[in-house]
Amino acid sequence: MRKENVKVVIWGFGAMGSGMAKLILSKKGFTITGVCDKNPRYVGKSIFSILKVDQHKHPDVIIKANIEEIITNKSCDVVLLATDSFTAKAFPKIKCLLEHQVNVISTAEEMAYPKANEPALTKELHELALKNGVTVLGTGINPGMMMDLLVIAMTGVMEKVEEISVSRVNSLSPFGETVMEEQGVGLSIAAFKEKQQQGLLAGHVGFRESITMIADALGWNLSKFSQSMEPIITEVDRKSAFGQALCGHVAGVDMIGEGEVDGKPLIHMRHPQQIEPGSAGVITGDYITILGTPPVNLRINPEIDGGKGTIAICVNMIPHVINAKPGLKTMLDLPVPRAIMGDVRQMIDEEER
Repeated sequence: MRKENVKVVIWGFGAMGSGMAKLILSKKGFTITGVCDKNPRYVGKSIFSILKVDQHKHPDVIIKANIEEIITNKSCDVVLLATDSFTAKAFPKIKCLLEHQVNVISTAEEMAYPKANEPALTKELHELALKNGVTVLGTGINPGMMMDLLVIAMTGVMEKVEEISVSRVNSLSPFGETVMEEQGVGLSIAAFKEKQQQGLLAGHVGFRESITMIADALGWNLSKFSQSMEPIITEVDRKSAFGQALCGHVAGVDMIGEGEVDGKPLIHMRHPQQIEPGSAGVITGDYITILGTPPVNLRINPEIDGGKGTIAICVNMIPHVINAKPGLKTMLDLPVPRAIMGDVRQMIDEEER
């Protein structure tokens, strides 16, 4: 078993980053060696005062605004990058980390399968990771698991796949301010439409990544991708930790995605997501229907919590990223994700790297 604790730096201390810190502090064999966040309310403060948890025997960590004050070559085993949704926006940060020879796990949705939208940047990141002998992975609850990897895994018990339909009805409440802005939460209908026309609303980021991942995994030729987004208008006032929608305003978005294989629509996705869905009588859930031999019909009610799921999968993938051969990886390339219930050091293969 590895003697030294696995050293982790967290970049981005919002809802996801702070949640990762809490989870890591509860596990054996980890040490948080640094946290970076530009929020002036956090800079200069101890993570334990922000998290409102006891320090116990953990070393104190003061939040800094400049990653260069935290990262030196091989100064940690992995950085959890909990910022951005798009590969292009995350790229400078990831590039900086790879050049400092540290592994990276990014929550940026496009990074779950970056070649779907950014093939040139994907190639550059892969080459940078190879050059510096480290690994970079993008993952999360979705994309990264519920609407792609889990679907692919279920086809493993099938002789033939004819058509795939996936739906995730989930709550946005666990997520932070950036997600609220990307979904248009709290906007009037007119303001939503205006921002949508201006391209200022991302909605769910990840349909293209999930559909491309599934097609590639099955050996299908994806000939066309399309998606649409409509606002979900609330009939009751709703409020979450990071968002608020008054009656008649936008509580979230209903996204539909479709992938055609050799001209035939074979991959269908729907993803209505909103803050506090229960207040409007909406039952959350994850649903996978695969037509073929034998058919698959998977239902999970309620949904697997998006915030906790993203936090957990990023932390749980740390040993697999450390053990992986250098390069840019996706969830298709690494071992099956599983919860870390023992000492994480037992999962580290020192000889691999």
